[in-house]
Amino acid sequence: MTQYRTLLGFDYGSKRIGVAIGQELTRTTHGLRTLHNNHSGPDWPAISALIKEWQPALLVVGMPHNMDDTPHPLAESVRDFGKQLEQRYNLPVVWVDERLSSLEAESQLADSDHSRTRKRDKANIDKLAAAIILQTWLNTQAN
Repeated sequence: MTQYRTLLGFDYGSKRIGVAIGQELTRTTHGLRTLHNNHSGPDWPAISALIKEWQPALLVVGMPHNMDDTPHPLAESVRDFGKQLEQRYNLPVVWVDERLSSLEAESQLADSDHSRTRKRDKANIDKLAAAIILQTWLNTQAN
């Protein structure tokens, strides 16, 4: 019997980290939360709570690239974040090119029926970008 996994996706930023949940059976994703990130680092207690609640089998982290494929200035911090996730939670981490995920998230929010009543703030953009990153990974996996 095939085991379908629950996944968490992350859109890492210097101020905020968007988090999304996904499931291999339905191949769908949903933005969960946006966490604070600052000079003292990510909100590890909040990440730990999400890991405990959702029990993911895999973590997907968006890796930023410039449009010309050169390393993005945030790439090293993202790589460190992914390594810390792997070490803290003993879960595999995979990387997804997150180029334009925030722009896509902004566009989706602007186009949605909820855009008039729902505030299109950075927190909503970041958690939707995490869902886009996670969906990108799901779309690349064989059925």
